[in-house]
Amino acid sequence: MELFLILILVVVASAIGTVTGFGLSTVMIPVMTLFYALPETLLFVGIIHWFNDLWKLLLFREGIRWKLILSFGLPGIVAAVLAARLLFSVSGTILERVLGVFLLGYVVFLFVRSAFRIRPSPLAGVVGGALSGFFAGVFGMGGAIRALFLSAFDLPKAIYLATAGAIAMAIDTPRLITYVAEGTRIGPVLFWGLLLFVPGSFFGARFGKGLLDRIPQAHFRKIVAAFLLIIGLRLLIQPG
Repeated sequence: MELFLILILVVVASAIGTVTGFGLSTVMIPVMTLFYALPETLLFVGIIHWFNDLWKLLLFREGIRWKLILSFGLPGIVAAVLAARLLFSVSGTILERVLGVFLLGYVVFLFVRSAFRIRPSPLAGVVGGALSGFFAGVFGMGGAIRALFLSAFDLPKAIYLATAGAIAMAIDTPRLITYVAEGTRIGPVLFWGLLLFVPGSFFGARFGKGLLDRIPQAHFRKIVAAFLLIIGLRLLIQPG
């Protein structure tokens, strides 16, 4: 029963993560931390998330833009490694609430200034990559920050999702290595369950792509903003 419930969570989270570009960790981590310690949760969800990043690259490979990926990914890798080490020494409750306020403020601003755009530039990529890497390392949830910057670029759906997947994979790889190097391990149920969960994440991503194909480009940014609002409220009201 435990494996079945987690499998359902993986499929649903993967579908939502594909539609929004956040990655499945934003949905899975709040649920998994109710039953597992945070370090074990971050390692387990991070493994599933890594494969979900790979599925995005395969499903939206026509949208890959290496210049944008590198500008986000390189600073994100450095920030993720440093932040992953903080996980074992610093409480993240205050930082999660700060992130929640930041996301809520951005969504309000977005609705007030709906025409707001960030011009894709090396500076915007460095700032967005570093912030998403930091929050991924500490909380395993850098997708919201990454979505904040990428949605402000107002990119076409395929470019947005392929870029988000590639950046997330670049950030996930070193942070997972850091978790393991710091002594984090997952239990046998979760470990062997990966044989089901990894294919399940692909099924969810494929289903999410089917939903995304039905969403007009004009409404895509609004959907991302709505999910940012939900995440911001959850982090503010119930962090951890």
